[in-house]
Amino acid sequence: MGIIAADLFVTLDGVYQAPGGPEEDEEHGFPYGGWQAPYLDDDNGADIMVGIDRLDALLLGRKTYDIFAAYWPQQSGPIAEKFNTVPKFVVSRTLGDADWSGTTVLHDATGELPAVKERFDEIHMIGSGDLLQTLLDDDLVDRLNLFVYPIAFGTGKRVFRDGVKPASFTLAQPARTYSSGAIGLVYDRAGVPVTGISME
Repeated sequence: MGIIAADLFVTLDGVYQAPGGPEEDEEHGFPYGGWQAPYLDDDNGADIMVGIDRLDALLLGRKTYDIFAAYWPQQSGPIAEKFNTVPKFVVSRTLGDADWSGTTVLHDATGELPAVKERFDEIHMIGSGDLLQTLLDDDLVDRLNLFVYPIAFGTGKRVFRDGVKPASFTLAQPARTYSSGAIGLVYDRAGVPVTGISME
C-alpha cells in the first residue's frame, strides 16, 4: 500500500494560506498572500523538486484543484510536466466532471482513498487545508512534508486547527536547513500523543 503525503509551505505559527501570490487565497480577508518567494533559495527549491519528482499521483481539495487546473495546463517546465501527466484526484461533493486531463473526482475521501492508496506509491496532497483536516481526523495522512519559513502572521489558515484529532509524528529523516532560515521537516504518522506524564 502506498502513502498519502501532505506537502505544505508553512509559517512559524503554522499558517499555510496563500504562499504563492497576493491573490492566491484572500479568504477571510487574509492580507499577506505571496509570502514564500522572499525565502526561496537554490537548496530549498531543489528539495521541493525532489518531492515533486517522487509523487506518482496528486490529491487536491476543490479550492486548490481550481487554482491548479486554471494555471498548470498553460505552463511548461518540469513541475508543469509532472502535474499535467500524473493521475490526479480531487475531493469534492459538488464537482461533476473535472476539466483537467487525468483527473478523477472523489466524492467521499474517507471511503474512496484507501483504494486509491493501493494503486500508487506516493500520493502527494499540496495545500488543500480543508481536505487535510478531514484526512488527519480519519488517520489517512501518512507523512507530512513541511517547509517552515521564518515568518509569522498571527492570522490565516493553519495546518492544525482547533478541534483536529490529536496525533503524534516521528521525524522520518534529518531536518534540512536553508540559507534563508527556512527548515525542511519530514514527519511520519506515529499514533496518538503520550500525555499525562509528570515532570517531577
